[in-house]
Amino acid sequence: MPGSFVTREMVEVGLLMSYGASVADMFRQVGIYSGSILKGAKPAELPVLQSTKFEFVINLQTAKSLGIEVPPQLLLQADEVIE
Repeated sequence: MPGSFVTREMVEVGLLMSYGASVADMFRQVGIYSGSILKGAKPAELPVLQSTKFEFVINLQTAKSLGIEVPPQLLLQADEVIE
């Protein structure tokens, strides 16, 4: 399917590409936040966290089946290329 999404899981099942925050990194941040709360920190006093790690994933199988040639520079920028 020609399209872009925010999570890599959709690319793994056939979407063309994705660019978004790393889900694994978000879970890590939630763990740190939860740990702070369990240690007694007040949630209202904790800073708002934003994702710091983003992933760019391209599915070459989908690109080839759609007749799309992905430029080499774009492949070099991808964090993962699914072949």
